[in-house]
Amino acid sequence: METKYDRLKAFVAEKGWPMYRFNQILHAIFKERIGEFERMATLPLPLRHQLRERFGKSVLRLRPALRKRSGQADKVLFELPDSNKIETVRLIYRAGWQSYCVSSQCGCGFGCSFCATGKIGFKRNLSADEITDQILYFHLQNHPIDSISLMGMGEALANPQTFAALKVLTDPRLFNLSPRRITVSTIGLIPQIERLSREFPQVNLTFSLHSPFDEQRSALMPINRKYPLNEVLDALDAHIRKNRRKVYIAYIVLPGVNDTPEHAGKLISLLRGRGPWDYLYHVNLIRYNPASGAPKAYQRPNEDELTRFCRRLRRAGVKVTVRQSFGVDIEAACGQLYGRYYIRGKPEERKSPAPQEQ
Repeated sequence: METKYDRLKAFVAEKGWPMYRFNQILHAIFKERIGEFERMATLPLPLRHQLRERFGKSVLRLRPALRKRSGQADKVLFELPDSNKIETVRLIYRAGWQSYCVSSQCGCGFGCSFCATGKIGFKRNLSADEITDQILYFHLQNHPIDSISLMGMGEALANPQTFAALKVLTDPRLFNLSPRRITVSTIGLIPQIERLSREFPQVNLTFSLHSPFDEQRSALMPINRKYPLNEVLDALDAHIRKNRRKVYIAYIVLPGVNDTPEHAGKLISLLRGRGPWDYLYHVNLIRYNPASGAPKAYQRPNEDELTRFCRRLRRAGVKVTVRQSFGVDIEAACGQLYGRYYIRGKPEERKSPAPQEQ
């Protein structure tokens, strides 16, 4: 599928304008941070009018419907032209460094038990433009784009348009992001892991594990029945051998569910001894964040529980980090995004409010 930038280029040629005008459009968007065609002063007025007539007022097609800020998290609810909704989170880690958690689907069809997005069900894939427009929105507001994680709503590798979006994000004429500043998260879709390894070997890869036991992982994440854990790890081994790139293992800690000494021991045995490249596996421990529709038995770990599990892994030589959690109170943290499709477990029937800050 072609992107808006392909369509802009074709339009300039169709109207008989010299191709440097297309380069001026890109310069206005990505260097001057101008989204409205009428404000692109380097373009002749007739071309600006033509662009507005064909593409609308702005290059940005997403409509920000609601914005919430809490501490280091800034969450925006976007409404799409077909009234579907997605959420994007800006994370401010330290002065001068801002990261973005981007959605790839409306809803998600994989039904992981701890994730609010999975309770919505799958609605549709986002287009490459809808994925990259989430970043464009913040870019046009003069926010630095330091890193991006495709870890928002949906399974990024289940959407073929993710690969087109990665091309846009890394294109030197467009966002010009280093692939090493982009992370793609997956629940373990083996064919798509192999494709990512071929086409974008420098993009960071995160594998959502959450249990080292196949039977339990299948209960938490039904996809494990199709792509069992050992087969996914074999695919990750191949990715590491080919690209010599670190693979991150995401592990949401659920007290009394997946944080026992047996879980730590099994996780250690899975990751250690995988060959000369096993040091490139790095576990990210994530505090469980209360998610709409998740079982009430799931609780957020206290610091003692988290530290105990972390120490067991570290003492065995597993590289491990406890991830920071931002925006829990505004449902912007890992596993909490649901695009306001559900409120207190019931489908939302109201239209999204006008843009506002909270």
